Amino acid sequence: MNAIVLSAVLGVVMMFSGIFSQNKDVIRVTAIAAMIILLITNLLELNGFRLFEFNTHNMLVFDTFGLLFNSVLFACTLFFMLISGKDIGHVGNNVAEYYALIFFILCGVAIVSSFNTLLLLFLGIEIISIPLYILTGSDKRNLKGNEASLKYFLMGAFSTGLMLMGIALIYGAKGSFQMDIIAMGSGQLTPMITAGLLLLMFSMAFKVSAAPFHFWTPDVYDGAPTVFTSFMATIVKAAAFVGFIRLFEGSFGDTQPQWRLIVAIITAATLLIGNITAIFQQSVKRMLAYSSIAQAGFMMFAIVSLNERGREGLLFYATAYCIATIGVFAVLIRMRDYTFEGFNGLSRHHPTLAFTTTVFLLSLAGIPATAGFMAKFYMLSAAVGAGELLWLVILGIICAAISVYYYFRIIQAMYFKEGERQEIDSNPSFRYLLAAMAVITLLLGIFPEWLVSKLYYFVDI
Repeated sequence: MNAIVLSAVLGVVMMFSGIFSQNKDVIRVTAIAAMIILLITNLLELNGFRLFEFNTHNMLVFDTFGLLFNSVLFACTLFFMLISGKDIGHVGNNVAEYYALIFFILCGVAIVSSFNTLLLLFLGIEIISIPLYILTGSDKRNLKGNEASLKYFLMGAFSTGLMLMGIALIYGAKGSFQMDIIAMGSGQLTPMITAGLLLLMFSMAFKVSAAPFHFWTPDVYDGAPTVFTSFMATIVKAAAFVGFIRLFEGSFGDTQPQWRLIVAIITAATLLIGNITAIFQQSVKRMLAYSSIAQAGFMMFAIVSLNERGREGLLFYATAYCIATIGVFAVLIRMRDYTFEGFNGLSRHHPTLAFTTTVFLLSLAGIPATAGFMAKFYMLSAAVGAGELLWLVILGIICAAISVYYYFRIIQAMYFKEGERQEIDSNPSFRYLLAAMAVITLLLGIFPEWLVSKLYYFVDI
């Protein structure tokens, strides 16, 4: 409850902060301070201390998994603001409004991580989505961004319609929006519940950009301002997966054998399409868009398995993926050339940027000793533990091997090709932040229990 109330209030504060100051640095520092406050209050609630007490009539349930996921996403958002905050100011003059929209999105994230009724799932998803439509088209001078915003809005509205229809069908069958009531006696799927389940599944697959509902992702990610693409591809995607797993675990866990094959097929298609299409991209930004689809395929393993290992894996994967992707985008934002040739010779002219980018790319590729390797290991072991999914595990390993190719294209360009020096704004604080994120990526790869054990620590409390 702390996060929901405070993020909404801080969003309003940021919205009005632009009235009192037009200095972009002041607004950025205010947003960072507000983000620190939000993270601290969420950690306090994780330890049992609530600033706000409201009777939610069991429509919201603040459990350890949801609160810990909030903490991870809030911490990653803080890293995003610290390392890319100045780049937000370059998008346009309405900097305070951009930060306000980010805090409103975080309010939706907090709702999605704690909903216990389909109504609040819908509200949480929409609170996340509507500000994103605005941020995607925030650069009014960019026609490509305006097109991406319109496309995202139309496709998002269509998926919202699917979600509402699915909720209506489930309500018609069960007579309630409450997750626990829907789960009661749901061992067998009736035609109406099956139709509602499929519509909800397809709608959530759109939100996480899983195939074959991924068509909007490359164009929207490519057209949006790069700094907001970084936020969309990480925090927002991970939050949608939290909603996805809570929905299926809370309402349809008993019917898992009946719908698991469909989710497994969606997972396989996501892995194949994301990885194979990424190989043929010439723009690094567009390659990262298809890479995010492939990463969504690995996170789908948590939905397929729906076990404790999958929950641990999703938490760890979200952390590793968000840190690495935010780091790569932070470097990409400050480059003039987004093609692979733009990275030629980067190690000679900017060795710190090249080294940290290499660490992030190795993590995304799942190379041992990085957080990405352990994240993929958790996901694959969750699928093995679920049984009857060995073919999907083998496919996941093959796709992870394919991803090495296009990630290593960037590393090859940085270290083994010659290129002209680029003037990149890499001040000491920017390099220190990148180095800190790279160290976290390596430490989580070597000591993954530091994060996963927290789930059980707070449960014991």
